[in-house]
Amino acid sequence: MENLFRKITENIWFWYITALVLSLVSKNPALGLAIGAIIGLTVGNPLAAATGKMSKKLLQLAVIMLGFGMQLNVVLRVGLSSVWVTMISITATVCLGMILAKSFHVEKNLAVLISSGTAICGGSAIAAMAPSIGAAQAETAVAMAVVFLLNGVALIIFPPLGKFLAMTEGQFGLWSALAIHDTSSVVGAAAIFGSQALAIATTVKLTRALWILPLAFVGGKIYKTNTKAPFQWFLVGFLAAAALRMVLPSFESAFDFGATVGKHMMTGTLFLIGGGLSRPGLKKIGIKPLLMALLLWLVVSVVTAFLIKNGIVTVPMM
Repeated sequence: MENLFRKITENIWFWYITALVLSLVSKNPALGLAIGAIIGLTVGNPLAAATGKMSKKLLQLAVIMLGFGMQLNVVLRVGLSSVWVTMISITATVCLGMILAKSFHVEKNLAVLISSGTAICGGSAIAAMAPSIGAAQAETAVAMAVVFLLNGVALIIFPPLGKFLAMTEGQFGLWSALAIHDTSSVVGAAAIFGSQALAIATTVKLTRALWILPLAFVGGKIYKTNTKAPFQWFLVGFLAAAALRMVLPSFESAFDFGATVGKHMMTGTLFLIGGGLSRPGLKKIGIKPLLMALLLWLVVSVVTAFLIKNGIVTVPMM
């Protein structure tokens, strides 16, 4: 039976068709992630490289589709009002990460990658920073595995934690954007919590994603690699979709449908992402980088939740 399952997972269409079916029947990204992770950790995914590339493309397309559910003027207002929070939180997270790395004796390059992934947007930030600081492939792989693991945990535990803390949708959206690593899980967790949470979380997280460019530039100058991070063009698509909704209000029902499609796509996307989780990958992590990343994430999560709940950091106006 196990051999049969392995043979099935060796067919790329198994992954694509399952992702499509999950997208059609559910808009709960946590379900997709859980199913993918179970398959990846038990049977394994021999096509992880291919499904990983596809998940990245689907995530970008899903984010663009979600843009149809928002007005451009609202997106810009939320994005601009959250800039200072973004700047401070990214700086504080990276600095704290480097301090923790010294305490846990984590190698400098690995510490930079984990800190950047936690501060900005998970795997995308790590992929952009790695060539900028001349990180080895093994260091990049470990950083990706650590952030991916915590990112998956966040998607599952954040919505119930938000309910337990009696957060409003706006508060949860801001919290998830500040405290969850990757855009995929930010969007997934916020979608579970509510539509307003999704709007704020997506906008604030994409605002943070723009900081990949300057951070990678600074990294390149410090490490003298002169490598430039690629521009995240799907952000332009997201803004274009929001602009269309604003200038063509008569097509509101069509745009709502597009946004709903984006939400459903996240389920299939997270399934493919979950399928990339493997036992060999987890074994590579090591206890010190994991503890460093876990503590950094816990501090960021607790501090941002406290600041938001007590009104010190306010939710951007929609």
